[in-house]
Amino acid sequence: MADQTYETILYQTPAPGIARIVMNRPEARNAQNLTMTYDLNAAFDRAVADEAIKVIIVAGSDPHFSSGHDLRPGGRNQAGIDFPALGTWGGFEEGGAHGRMAREQEIYLQITRRWRNLAKPTIAEIQGRCIAGGLMIAWACDLIIASDDASFCDPVVTMGVCGVEWFAHPWELGARKAKEFLFTADTWSSQEAHRLGMVNHVVPRADLPAFTLALAQKIATKPAFALKTTKEAVNRATDAQGQPEAIEHAFALHQLCHAHNQMMFGMAVDPGGLSPAVKGKAPTGG
Repeated sequence: MADQTYETILYQTPAPGIARIVMNRPEARNAQNLTMTYDLNAAFDRAVADEAIKVIIVAGSDPHFSSGHDLRPGGRNQAGIDFPALGTWGGFEEGGAHGRMAREQEIYLQITRRWRNLAKPTIAEIQGRCIAGGLMIAWACDLIIASDDASFCDPVVTMGVCGVEWFAHPWELGARKAKEFLFTADTWSSQEAHRLGMVNHVVPRADLPAFTLALAQKIATKPAFALKTTKEAVNRATDAQGQPEAIEHAFALHQLCHAHNQMMFGMAVDPGGLSPAVKGKAPTGG
């Protein structure tokens, strides 16, 4: 069953106890504009508030999971944030580094942290490409299931910025492999991501939805309170390792890179690292 009340996503309940949230901008390879960010957040809130839902799957309409943040100018709400803010930073319309940092605090850092801490298990179902901002959504989830043709990339260093805003790379890949992933901006296969522990399972693409749903159903048989407290325990263990402070520090360095590029090139990123589609224009985020 599908619900078409969102502009950029589909909210589905494919089985009892399971919500499936599907990013649905296939023409943009599921690039995340502001509308999608807040649609996703509303859908997550809906699933968490529904006591019948035990597990949440996050997917992307074919052919790709997500090509990252939508950097193209001229899209809806690109000048500012006209959705009710979820954080308390404010200052979205301020000039200079103030406004950019405020905007990215809200829509990249704090919202991703909010999704990571949802009180129900979440599973990312990934096929095709998962790039930059797509990684942030995947890494906010508790489990990642990837198709055998899925691939992962964070090319933001190529754009003169120190990786995506949710800087979980050392936890997802280990310190040395995280450096290689960032320094080279190479695209890594789902098999390599599985070998490094970032991905839980790799399955044939044709089997991906069914496999993910079966895993979600297996998890959904467990008591809801035990699932919530177990997720809390594991997340707090990661927090005790210093992940929140490390991500905050990396976010500050990310903003420093934006400010440097603005001074050097008149835009937030190094234009040498942009695709032809956005080169010479002002991107909205890293």
